[in-house]
Amino acid sequence: MNPVEKVIRTADAGQQRFTPTAFVFGVIKKYGDDNGGVLASNLAYSAFVSIFPLLLILTTILGLVASVNPSVRDQVLNAVAGQVPAIGNTLTSNVHVLKRSSIIGLIIGFAGLIWGATGLAQSGLFTMEQIWNLPGPARPGFVPRLGRAMLFIALLGGGVIVTTGLAALNSYLLKGVWAGILAEVLAAAFNIGMYTGAFRVLTPKGVPTHDLMPGAIAGGIVYTALQVLGTWLVHHYLHSNSVYGIFGIVLGLLAWIYLAVQITVYAAEINVVLARRLWPRSIVQPPLTEADRASMALQALQNQRRPEQHVEVTFHDREPGEEAAARAPETPDEVAPPAGGSDGAPADVPDGGPAEVPAEVTVPEPRPGAESAARRDPAQ
Repeated sequence: MNPVEKVIRTADAGQQRFTPTAFVFGVIKKYGDDNGGVLASNLAYSAFVSIFPLLLILTTILGLVASVNPSVRDQVLNAVAGQVPAIGNTLTSNVHVLKRSSIIGLIIGFAGLIWGATGLAQSGLFTMEQIWNLPGPARPGFVPRLGRAMLFIALLGGGVIVTTGLAALNSYLLKGVWAGILAEVLAAAFNIGMYTGAFRVLTPKGVPTHDLMPGAIAGGIVYTALQVLGTWLVHHYLHSNSVYGIFGIVLGLLAWIYLAVQITVYAAEINVVLARRLWPRSIVQPPLTEADRASMALQALQNQRRPEQHVEVTFHDREPGEEAAARAPETPDEVAPPAGGSDGAPADVPDGGPAEVPAEVTVPEPRPGAESAARRDPAQ
C-alpha cells in the first residue's frame, strides 16, 4: 500500500465512523452515481426555456386586463424579479407587453409557456425516477406524466401569487430588522412548501410523502439563504451601473437557474439516502460497505424495462460465512416503491399477496426415432 492510498484509507475509515460526515459523503456519492450533473443540466435547460414565455405571458396579461392596478402589476413583476438577484429587474424590464391586437403573438406565447413548462415537468419526473432508481415498470406512463405536468404548471402559478403577496407584505407592512427576519422566515416556509409540492407532484405515488419532507426542508432553507446572499451581494458589492448587455443577462440567468437546480437535485438525493439508509459509503474500494452494495444493486435494477424481463443482482465479495444483509435488493420487486405502482404491490403480485411460484414445467422425452420439427432439415 503506497503512502497516498494509506492516507486516503485512514480518512475513509474516519468519515465512515462519524455519522454526519458519512451521511454527507453518502449524499455526494449518490449524486455522482446518478450522474447528477447531467440531470441538473437537463433541468436547467428546461427551466431556462420556460422562463421567457412565462414572463411574456405574465406581463401581457397584466397589461391587457383593464382592471389591474399599475401598482399591483409592479408588485407582481418585482416579486418575480426578486427570485433572481442582480438581473431579475433587468430581465423583467426587457420583456414588453404584447399589443392588444396581437392575438397570434399571445397564442404563441401561451403555446411556448405550455411547451416549456411541460418540458420542465417531464425533466423533473425523469430526474426523480433516476434518483429513486425506479425500474421501468414502476415509472408512470405518458398520460400520468402529462397530468403531473399540468399540476406542476398550476403549482408554478400558485407560487407566483404567494410570492407576490409576500413581497407586498414585506414592502408595506413589515418594517425594521425583526420584521425583515420575519419576512425571510415566511419566505423560507413558503419555499419549503413549494419544494414539498414539487417533490410530491414529480415523484411517483408509491414513495410516501413523509420520505420527501427532509429534502424539501433542506432545499427550502438553502434556497432562501441563497436568495438572501444574492440580494446582500447585489446591495453591497454588485451595484455598479455598468451594463453587460444581453450576454450578461443570459449568463447570469443560466448561472442562477443552475444553482437552484443543483440545490433541488441534492435535496432529492437527501430523501433517497435517508429513506434507504445509503451510508456510510467507502471512498476506496474494496472493501464494499453494505450501502455500497445497495446503491450498486439499485443502479443495476433500474435498468429493467418490462415486467417480463428478469434482473437479479448478487455479490460474491463477502468473506466466507458472512451472511448477506437485507439492505441490498436483488430483484426489481424489492425496490421501493414496487413495480406495481401506487398500490404498493409488486407487478406480478395480485392484491399485495405473496407471489406465486410457477410450477416446474416437465417436457416429455421424445419417442425413440422421432425427430423434432425444429431440428428437421428444411431441405429434406
